[in-house]
Amino acid sequence: MGEMVTIQANGQSTQGYLAVPESGKGAGVVVLQEWWGLVPHIKEVVDRFAAAGYVALAPDLYHGETTTSPDRAGKLMMSLRIDEAEKEMRAAIEYLLAHSAVEPKRIGTVGFCMGGLLSLYAACKNPQVNACVIFYGGFPGVEPDLASLQAPVLGLYAERDGFVTVDSVRQLEAKLNQLGKSAEIKIYEGCDHAFFNDHRPEVYNKEAAEDAWRRVLDFYAKHLS
Repeated sequence: MGEMVTIQANGQSTQGYLAVPESGKGAGVVVLQEWWGLVPHIKEVVDRFAAAGYVALAPDLYHGETTTSPDRAGKLMMSLRIDEAEKEMRAAIEYLLAHSAVEPKRIGTVGFCMGGLLSLYAACKNPQVNACVIFYGGFPGVEPDLASLQAPVLGLYAERDGFVTVDSVRQLEAKLNQLGKSAEIKIYEGCDHAFFNDHRPEVYNKEAAEDAWRRVLDFYAKHLS
């Protein structure tokens, strides 16, 4: 359904996976990858957003490299320069805003695992973002500037997540509340990190994933219409 496109960022060209709805028009959604890279699962998520009526774009933050090895994924994540990644995410936002199919000119971000935290980071850095979704987002050493956040947040987390713990989620929720930010947090009982990833049957939870998808679409319908 989608295609690879070229995005200009950091003074050079990078790639992204773009899908446009059959209607030809829709608000924009930037989809941010897990630590595995721009793998088929993320492209399928982009396609799902297009099927739901959004113009969706996933920038390739690893520039062509993907992996199925947790060790390699961890190394790729930790070698990612957040300043460069932020410019590429901003370029993806600007790409969508300039795209003729993006109407209304409203942007949502969504990310998974590493990308979940990057979704929040991008929303804090870019006031053009109108809605931010986080799926079990974590990225060691990266601290979004929550005071700058203007977009409402939907956070979707897992009770049995050893990487993004319930305590850390509650701390984030408290900070957002203290700053007067709009935040809705859902923690799925009995679920593991990456419960939305149907390419990983060892952690995928169909009931939670379907509920989370409904929440995301409702959230975007409210804030991106």
